[in-house]
Amino acid sequence: MSALTVDHSTANGHEWDGLVRIWKETDAPEGCKVEIIEGIVTVAPPPSNTHNDIADLVQRSLYAVIPRSLGIYQTLGTAVPSRDGLYIPDIAVAPRSVVRSNPGNYIPAAAAELVVEITSKSNAINDRLKKAAGYAQAAVPLYLLIDGWAPAGPTITLYGEPHGDVYRVLRAGKFGEPMHLPEPFDLELETDEFLTD
Repeated sequence: MSALTVDHSTANGHEWDGLVRIWKETDAPEGCKVEIIEGIVTVAPPPSNTHNDIADLVQRSLYAVIPRSLGIYQTLGTAVPSRDGLYIPDIAVAPRSVVRSNPGNYIPAAAAELVVEITSKSNAINDRLKKAAGYAQAAVPLYLLIDGWAPAGPTITLYGEPHGDVYRVLRAGKFGEPMHLPEPFDLELETDEFLTD
């Protein structure tokens, strides 16, 4: 992963607009993920096949339980300007009306019902700490972290009840154990097919 540092010294709140401009103009190779994490524009390589397979399994499970008013997106930008963040979660569940009413490449993260991050070796720390704090600060109700690179072995953790920039752990388990997602999903997510790199 490479990073571009941005000067935050401009006044009158223009930093966010400048960050977004740089984000939009970053010329990354096709398939790479460009994000803003704590004011730094980052470029991550395309995800592995294993990563994409897990995203597909989660997405297929979600389609069985969500209403048509919600969409499931794999490349939807979610903005948290208060943390100088513009994340591209691996999966975001958000109202279609919000996506349709926000022109451009992102929505306010606060509009998402659920965000899912699937760690890669190069970004695991961002998903575990920095993005978790950003999603919590934006009051995203549910954050699902699928961490194939966890130090104690592959884990899946559901965070909820955001307060400030901190979530409460609602459930945690290992790959292979089911993970229950509460309302509005009420889904028993099977993880037995999740593989690791």
